[in-house]
Amino acid sequence: MSREKEVTRLSHQIYTHEEGLELQCGQMLAPLDIAYQTYGTLSPDRDNAILICHALTGDQYVADPHPITNKPGWWARMVGPGLPIDTNRFFVICSNVLGGCMGSTGSLSICRETGQPWDNDFPAITMHDITAAQAKLIDHFNIKRLFAVIGGSMGGMQVLSWAANYPERVFAAMPIATAPYQSAQNIAFNEVSRQAIFADPEWHGGKYRVHNTLPARGLGVARMMAHITYLSEEALTRKFGRRMRQNSVPAKENDLPLLFDGMFEVESYLRHQGSSFVKRFDANSYLTISRAMDYFDLAADHNADLAEIFRWSSTRFCVISFSSDWLFSTMQSRQLVRALNRAGANVSFVEIETDRGHDAFLLEEPDFDRTMRGFLRGAAAHAGLKETYHAG
Repeated sequence: MSREKEVTRLSHQIYTHEEGLELQCGQMLAPLDIAYQTYGTLSPDRDNAILICHALTGDQYVADPHPITNKPGWWARMVGPGLPIDTNRFFVICSNVLGGCMGSTGSLSICRETGQPWDNDFPAITMHDITAAQAKLIDHFNIKRLFAVIGGSMGGMQVLSWAANYPERVFAAMPIATAPYQSAQNIAFNEVSRQAIFADPEWHGGKYRVHNTLPARGLGVARMMAHITYLSEEALTRKFGRRMRQNSVPAKENDLPLLFDGMFEVESYLRHQGSSFVKRFDANSYLTISRAMDYFDLAADHNADLAEIFRWSSTRFCVISFSSDWLFSTMQSRQLVRALNRAGANVSFVEIETDRGHDAFLLEEPDFDRTMRGFLRGAAAHAGLKETYHAG
């Protein structure tokens, strides 16, 4: 089944903003659809809402099973009753980003002017546009100020964009495994992934759906490339080492394998990651969102240094990095923290010791869980939130 038919078949919670959104590039997107999920109960004062921002290939299904893969939500271990982001106390919102392929306006959507899918004609977007679209959803809930905005990786970029563009609407911010700008190295990784898509013969200049094809091989290679950056050498060695897959090695000791007869377990793992990814993601969305990451440079966007952006901010920040993350390193988090300190902002910083790389923020890390729980509890006490909220 094609991604277009798959998404059409699925039902999402969607807010439609008929007036649309003017993008930073000047183009108007109308109407604007934002697909989202919510968890917990919004308090009568509407002061206990947490917006969770997802990463490049994430979506709104943060805590319940994904409708395509049937896998648990991507942060199901973190969001729920009694969990670090406790839905007995907080009302959690997670939306599919602008440009995404799980219900929000993006390349799969119909362009009002042409009556045809946007495909690769979808306009260039920025992190500012993504958070502006989220702000329309928050307005829909009549929430004046979010108790917290939380996100890892590209989600952390959105957190910083929220804190910079809507400081009066963010009580607490938790940028995790992220940076205030996309580094040259990360732009280079993204470019390699994009070129893999462009090189797929089924790409057809981005009009693959017109040709009833999918650039599955290119998108799969893009995912494989990106996935390497999400891990660490130690994690790969521990998980796979140099082991070969069973039945992929010579039957007899003295038999020599042909050039690609054997398959290392790490190769098999990456191929699985690539093939499963193309079942749930759209290539044009991947290009649009990865480019939005590349454009992200918070200081340049505000024509100022980072400290000036947060000079008068009353937001309480908790910046988190992971020691083995080489995609968004601790050094970049320290740059952000130093800027927040120069601005006189209320900021705490935690580096989690782990050898699991960038994806550690998605995995079981007890120190990370304790940091999340502790920061939210402290901020909630400062905000005067009740311990629990229940509907009815």
